Amino acid sequence: MSCSRCCGLMVADNLMDFDGTSGHMWACALRCMNCGHLHDPVIEQNRRRMQASRLAPVLVAVGDDADYHDDEVHLGIESIVAQAA
Repeated sequence: MSCSRCCGLMVADNLMDFDGTSGHMWACALRCMNCGHLHDPVIEQNRRRMQASRLAPVLVAVGDDADYHDDEVHLGIESIVAQAA
């Protein structure tokens, strides 16, 4: 198999996941000997998902009124404010 970035030689490599919830976990992936690109099914799936989300249109609600008018936030500052002399 050749690298998708530089067409270099891909070799099998064993990787250790230190961030696993069940402790350290070993994973097998293909690494390019030329540029270091990793080819792993999970990594590729996440890359495709990110590309699809960047290409997907973003839906935005459009209206005449700002949607923050109905939200009231009380911080307790009202009781601190006093009239100036």
